Amino acid sequence: MFRLWGKIFHKNHLIKDTVICNDDTNLNRTKKIFQGLDSICYEFDLQTPIWLDTNKKDFMQHSKTRFYSDSFIESIDFDFLEIQVIEEDY
Repeated sequence: MFRLWGKIFHKNHLIKDTVICNDDTNLNRTKKIFQGLDSICYEFDLQTPIWLDTNKKDFMQHSKTRFYSDSFIESIDFDFLEIQVIEEDY
């Protein structure tokens, strides 16, 4: 099972969080991450953020990244959206 944890923070407080599960063995890790991010954004009623180079680098190194206001086209009313892989199927 693949699980992706999405969290919204404002002033160093966790405002919202959700865990997205994906059991589809036909999808590779990248597709599961993108589908999970889309599901998180849908649940939080957000647009999907843009992956900047820092996001890609952080995610490759730590399986975790933060999307700040510069990753969103519209203005956001929180400090950042963080996603983290908490379980992977190998």
